[in-house]
Amino acid sequence: MTPTLQVFLIVSAALFSTGLLGALSRRHAIFILIGIEMMLAAANLNFIAFWRFSPQSQPPTGVMIAIFSIAIAAAEAAVGLALVIAVYRHYRTTNVDHLDQLKG
Repeated sequence: MTPTLQVFLIVSAALFSTGLLGALSRRHAIFILIGIEMMLAAANLNFIAFWRFSPQSQPPTGVMIAIFSIAIAAAEAAVGLALVIAVYRHYRTTNVDHLDQLKG
């Protein structure tokens, strides 16, 4: 059985929903970042699936967008983890409910 576009879209929707649930229901900053990464992976899967199942032979724009998105996600993860470490050193917690004293 060859996978179809619908199979990829269902997997992508399940991955995005899991990431959204993880980002909105968790209280720790690390789990929120993991949920955001899962949502970005679902978007990348959509880009690749729509590029793969396009009717004409297209240049690999979906692949290029996915690779660019992976690079952005890596930078986001590095900055996000650096912020989490800085907040943990100051407050001794990664619970986002306890971070109401931040001033900017």
